[in-house]
Amino acid sequence: MPDALITPAAVIELLTAEHILEPQEALTPDTDLFSMGLDSMAMMQLLLLIEERFHLTINPAEMTRERFATAAALAGFLGEKRRLAA
Repeated sequence: MPDALITPAAVIELLTAEHILEPQEALTPDTDLFSMGLDSMAMMQLLLLIEERFHLTINPAEMTRERFATAAALAGFLGEKRRLAA
């Protein structure tokens, strides 16, 4: 099975379908995820789902606020990580 595409929409779907975030309004690629409730526990849940869904290993040192700030930032980081691993 090919790896799932890493897009902002895929990140948003992962966050909402898995109930990591339950926002009152729709998330956009540029929504500040931390203002929507992303905290350290949610980041750890998200990390496990990223590894499962996108087949990428994220080191704790890579889990920065900037990389996890928005779905667009996270998708960009994950896409670049996948490209470098290929």
